[in-house]
Amino acid sequence: MTCQTYSLFILSVIMIYFGRFGNSLDLAQLEGDIDKLKADFNASLSEVADGGSIFTGNLTNWTERNEKRIILSQIVSMYLEMLEKTDTSKKHVRHIFEELHTLKSSLPDGLNKMKYLIDLTKLQMSDLTIQRKAVNELFAVLKKLVDTSASLKRKRSQPQRRCKC
Repeated sequence: MTCQTYSLFILSVIMIYFGRFGNSLDLAQLEGDIDKLKADFNASLSEVADGGSIFTGNLTNWTERNEKRIILSQIVSMYLEMLEKTDTSKKHVRHIFEELHTLKSSLPDGLNKMKYLIDLTKLQMSDLTIQRKAVNELFAVLKKLVDTSASLKRKRSQPQRRCKC
């Protein structure tokens, strides 16, 4: 219950973040609805603050906009899962759920990327076959890494073109 109640604060942060940049959310309405949801979950209890944040603490480690959007997509999915299990007969719960669902459709699907990362960590690098495959792909991996960083450097170092109107 503590995780759920504290996560309501994170929900507020996500809604405000996307409201500011998406311009599609009615933040005043959502803030009121989230306050009602906090009351439903007794989110003002002191135990909610124990242990720190569950989402926003690690979110600061992600600096690129696209990285953050992938992570936020997963966080929004978790809120949707949480709200599916609550009393959806309440208008404020339905409204938050609908807004999150709309947000979810505008975010990239990070689930496949997350599964891929998990699969990477499960590779048995002590297995000789895996090692052979990895060595076989090493140059291609390094080439992609160099190509990616070189293209980013080129974009930054190119002078801005001025309109000759």
